Amino acid sequence: MFIFYMYVVLITLSPYTPRYRDRVAPPGVTIRPYIKHAYNIAFRVSQPSSWQPYVDNLELFLKEYDDKVQETRNIPCTPGAYFVQDSDETAVKKACQFKRSQLMKCSGVQDQTFGYSQGQPCILLKMNRIIGYQPGYGTPITVSCKIQKGEQSHLQSLDFFPSETFDPMYFPYYGKLTHVNYTQPVVAIHFTGITRNQTLDLQCQLNGKGIINTVNNDRFLGRIIFTLTVNS
Repeated sequence: MFIFYMYVVLITLSPYTPRYRDRVAPPGVTIRPYIKHAYNIAFRVSQPSSWQPYVDNLELFLKEYDDKVQETRNIPCTPGAYFVQDSDETAVKKACQFKRSQLMKCSGVQDQTFGYSQGQPCILLKMNRIIGYQPGYGTPITVSCKIQKGEQSHLQSLDFFPSETFDPMYFPYYGKLTHVNYTQPVVAIHFTGITRNQTLDLQCQLNGKGIINTVNNDRFLGRIIFTLTVNS
């Protein structure tokens, strides 16, 4: 009887739409570069071999964001509004263009070292994919960064590209079965002014309705905690 019950349950589950989407936790956060399975970024500006692995990791990650690739695969969308596609759940969904040129100084186009050769590193932040999720529930989700432990004065200035906001047009995500060309949006954080020769404990977080970023025992839920060391 149990085996029959499980069989019935399995054949009624849709591979396209999770049954309990309303119970999915708020999004987690990750960053690039990510090498050696660690979120500790440390390099010496005067020693290219120390920062080149981070540059290579970013370049590899952004290959699918190349402008020509995006123009071939995806479509221009209307900023500021969710891209809801009311079609059969099995239908292939369109995806919005996210061109790496939008990341400007953190695109690897203007500066092929992503700022690392100048001691002003770029870090890309992205949310975990959640099928059907509309971040902010009508209000944009923003990104902010701060010193997690220590003096806030060690972080003097930073810039965000394309902006500090995750544009709603990249949501919702419909899953890998139908949203085959989906390109995940990222926010580039350009650390233009930080104290050198010191390890900084940083926290970059999501802000907005429905976001949880204060759970002490989860460093990835709604935020990412990492260290950044820029030596001269």
